[in-house]
Amino acid sequence: MSGEIRLAFFLSVCHRNLLQTNQNIRTMQKGNIGVTTENIFPIIKKFLYSDHEIFLRELVSNAVDATQKLKTLASTGDFKGELGDLTIHVKIDKDTITISDRGLGLTAEEIDKYINQIAFSGANDFLEKYKNDANAIIGHFGLGFYSAFMVAKKVEIVTRSYKEDAKAIKWSCDGSPEFTLEDAERDDRGTDIILYIDDDCKEFLEESRIQGLLNKYCRFLPVPVAFGKKKEWKDGKQVDTEEDNIINSSCPIWTKKPSELKDEDYKKFYRDLYPMSDEPLFWIHLNVDYPFNLTGVLYFPKIKSNIDLQKNKIQLYCNQVYVTDSVEGIVPDFLTLLHGVIDSPDIPLNVSRSYLQSDSNVKKISTYITKKVADRLQSIFKNDRKEFENKWDDLKIFINYGMLTQEDFYEKANKFALFKDTDSKYYTFEEYQTLIKDNQTDKNGSLIYLYANNLDEQYTYIDAAKNKGYNVLLMDGQLDVPMINMLEQKFEKSHFTRVDSDVIDRLIVKEEQKGEELADTKREILATVFNGQLPKVQKTEFHVETQAMGETSAPIIITQAEYMRRMKEMANIQPGMSFYGEMPDMFNLVLNSDHRLIKQVLDDAEASCSEKLVPVESEIAMLKLRESEFHKAHEGKKDEEIPTTEKDELHDIEKKLDEQKKQKDSIINEYAASNKVVHQLIDLALLQNNMLKGEALTNFVKRSIDLI
Repeated sequence: MSGEIRLAFFLSVCHRNLLQTNQNIRTMQKGNIGVTTENIFPIIKKFLYSDHEIFLRELVSNAVDATQKLKTLASTGDFKGELGDLTIHVKIDKDTITISDRGLGLTAEEIDKYINQIAFSGANDFLEKYKNDANAIIGHFGLGFYSAFMVAKKVEIVTRSYKEDAKAIKWSCDGSPEFTLEDAERDDRGTDIILYIDDDCKEFLEESRIQGLLNKYCRFLPVPVAFGKKKEWKDGKQVDTEEDNIINSSCPIWTKKPSELKDEDYKKFYRDLYPMSDEPLFWIHLNVDYPFNLTGVLYFPKIKSNIDLQKNKIQLYCNQVYVTDSVEGIVPDFLTLLHGVIDSPDIPLNVSRSYLQSDSNVKKISTYITKKVADRLQSIFKNDRKEFENKWDDLKIFINYGMLTQEDFYEKANKFALFKDTDSKYYTFEEYQTLIKDNQTDKNGSLIYLYANNLDEQYTYIDAAKNKGYNVLLMDGQLDVPMINMLEQKFEKSHFTRVDSDVIDRLIVKEEQKGEELADTKREILATVFNGQLPKVQKTEFHVETQAMGETSAPIIITQAEYMRRMKEMANIQPGMSFYGEMPDMFNLVLNSDHRLIKQVLDDAEASCSEKLVPVESEIAMLKLRESEFHKAHEGKKDEEIPTTEKDELHDIEKKLDEQKKQKDSIINEYAASNKVVHQLIDLALLQNNMLKGEALTNFVKRSIDLI
C-alpha cells in the first residue's frame, strides 16, 4: 500500500468513533490514536503534499531536541547520571532506516500524550491562513514525527526514559489510527525510531540518498550525527572502519565570536559550503541578540559570469537546523546574491512568504543586515581604500544592485561607491564631480559625464575625448545602464553620454563652431554619394549628415544617439520595454566637411556628374517653382475648396518631381559605385565600429591592397 493510500485510509478511519485509551501497560496494549477528526483531516491531507524527504530532518531534529533537553537537565542537576556519548546514529538496513539517540527517552504516559493524542487548537484557522504554504504544516502541530509515514509502511518506537526505574517500551503503528504498545528490551536510555520503508520509497534505502539528505538538513546540528562508519581503501576496495562517520559540524563558525576566528577559518567554511567557488572577496559576521536573535556569516562571492549570478545561495537555519535556501523577504533582495548562512530562532519559518514579508521582526532583521553590510563596506573603504579599489570590479554588481533597489542603502553607499575611468583610476561620486566640473560643463550649465563600455571598440572615440581634455568613465558592468538612469535623477543638472554617441564637438556643446558649413546643395550631393553605397544590414538604418569638424579630425565617423541606444539596452533587461528592442538600430554617418578626402569626393562628384545633372536640376527647379506657385495660389483654402483638376495637376507635379529626384540620385549613385575612396571611407567607419563583416570585410581587404 502506498504512503498516500495508507494515510488516506487513516483519514477515513478517523471519521469513526475513535477510542482513547489510558490503560497501563501489561504485556501488550492496543488502542487508537486520539484525534480531533474535524481538524486532523485537512491537516494530514495538506501534509501529504509536503516533500517526502523532510521526514529525515524532522526525525533527526527530534533526536537532537531530546539530547539537548537531557543536557539541560544535567546542567541544572535534575539529571545526575553520566551523559556519556550523545552521538545520534542513522542506520540503513535492508528494508529499514533507524534513527537512534541517547536523549531523554519516553515513558508510556509520554508516548500516549505526544504520539497517541494529536491535539490541535485552531488548526483549521491556521490552515486557511497559510493554505498556500505546505511546509508550514510540518512541525507546527507536533506532526513532525508523522512525516515518517510519508515514506514508511510501518513505524516503531523503542524507547526508555532517563527517569529512574523507567521501563523500555515499544510503540508500533502501520499508518492507520491503530497502534500497539508493549514492553521491550533496551538497556540504555534514549529512543530508536525504526522506519519500514514503503515499496514506492526504496530510494531512501540508498546510502547516497540518505547521505545527501543528511548533508542538506543536518550538517550543522548541535549534536554529533553519525551515519555508518568511516571508510578506507583496503585490498582495492572501500571497507568500513571502526570509527563513526560524523556527518555534521556541531559548532559551526557562526556560533562562535569573531574574536575566536581567523581569516582562514572563514575561508575554510566557505570552501566547505561552496567547494567549486573561488575564494570570497570578504565576509560579514552577523551577531545580534537584541531586539531579535540573529547569527550568521555572509560572503561576497567573486562573480565571473552571468552563470554565477544565482540566488538561493544563502542558507537559512533555525537553531542550526537547515530550513531553506530561499531567503527572499528575509534578506534584502540585492543581498540574495551573497553566499553564506543566516541562523535565527526569531524568524517565523513555518509560515507563508506573504506573512514573512509583513512580519515586524523580519523587517527589523532585513534592515539590520542592510546596515551591517553597508557599515562593513564603509569600513573597508575607509581603512584600506586600495584593497577596496582592487576589489571594486567584483563588488560593483552587489553595490549597484543595492543602490538601485533600496533607497536607504543608496544613502549609505553613495559615500563609498566608485567610478572607474578608462585609465583605471577610481573616484567617489563627489571626487569625480570635482574633477570634471570645470572642463565638462556645457553651455546650459549641465555637467556631462562621458563614458565608454568597451575600451577596444570605442578606442578612437575615447582618444578623441582625451585629446579635448575630457575624462571618460568605463561603465561596462551588467547594471550600468539602469545605474546611469538613476544617477541622472540623483545628480543635479547632470547627463551621462556615451563617448561614441556623437562627434566630439557635439558631446559637450560650448557654442564654439569650427570650419565653414557647406551649402545645402553640396550637403545633398555628399549625402547621396555615401547613402547609396551603405551596406544593407538587417534591422539597421543609417542617416548621413555633414559636420565641419576641423581638418585634423577623422573624415567620417559613425555615432548612435544616446537616448535610443540606451532605451534598447534597457529593453534587454526590462521586459516592459520590449517595444524599443524591436526597433531598428539607428546610426548617424557623420561626414567631416573640413577633411581633404571629403572635399575631394565632393569636388570629384560635382565635376563628374555636372553635365548629366544640369538638365535634371533645371527640371527640378522648374517643378519646385510650379509647386510653390500652386501652394501660394491656394493658401488659406480648405481641401474641399480646391477643384479636382487642380489637385490632379499638383499630384502630377509631385510625381514628376519625385521622378527627377530619383534620376538625380541615380546619376550620383552611378558615379559613387565606382569611387573606391567612398567605399573605403565607409568601410573604415564600419570597421572602427565592429560592423564590417562577411563579404564586405573581404572586399575591404582586397580594395585596401589595391590602393596601397
